[in-house]
Amino acid sequence: MSAKSLLHLGNRAAVDQALSRLAERGQLIRVGMRSPSVEQAVEGLASQRGEVIVSSGAAAANSLGLTTQVHVRSVYLTSARTRKMNLGNQVVELRHAPRWQLALANWPVG
Repeated sequence: MSAKSLLHLGNRAAVDQALSRLAERGQLIRVGMRSPSVEQAVEGLASQRGEVIVSSGAAAANSLGLTTQVHVRSVYLTSARTRKMNLGNQVVELRHAPRWQLALANWPVG
């Protein structure tokens, strides 16, 4: 989408300013910039909504160097409801988990 396609919403200066503010807040990605990694997107979602989100099973083991197995699909455990999130062509699955599985979320041992 370009600024030109949004001119029905206001004059060019107002549209440019609104798009600039959205980009500064990280709510919009400028053309040519790389999209955030899955981990960055999940961390942003957790902080924005106040959820606890942690890597699940094999992904956590891989990040600790306990296995070289890499899953095709990203699965995370969350304190919120189960849902799927589309990031470009990747699908990230967020599965609801009980509190005891999220207890040490900010620690490597968790």
